[in-house]
Amino acid sequence: MTLYINPIRQTTRRWMLDEMMRAWDKDYTAELTFPIDILADSESFTIKALLPGIHPDDVDIQIVNENVTISGELKADREEDANYLLAERPSGKFRRVITLPTPLDPTKVNADLENGVLTLHIPKTKEAKPRSIKVKTR
Repeated sequence: MTLYINPIRQTTRRWMLDEMMRAWDKDYTAELTFPIDILADSESFTIKALLPGIHPDDVDIQIVNENVTISGELKADREEDANYLLAERPSGKFRRVITLPTPLDPTKVNADLENGVLTLHIPKTKEAKPRSIKVKTR
């Protein structure tokens, strides 16, 4: 299942795979996916992830070298014994690993979750930033 706007448009193969896995393992839950944008400049990267309905406490962000991992869980507030006519809102765990081209400085990351959009501002390490080298004449 995906976390995109319309979860009904899931491919038939993916739906069949999820159904087979549920029949095999009662605790199986499909992992959710979410769209991202990555903006790069000379000093840093900005990652924007669409995470509607996620509470900030339910998001885990890890940065190691060039890898950024965004993971967590979307919890549905459905009643167990209720008789739903339609239940399309996704729930479950999500995880996305993004590999960026240069090493990152995890000590200066700024993370903000507003209106369902997670914004990460991640500076590059000092070694990865471009430097100007002055050429001397002899």
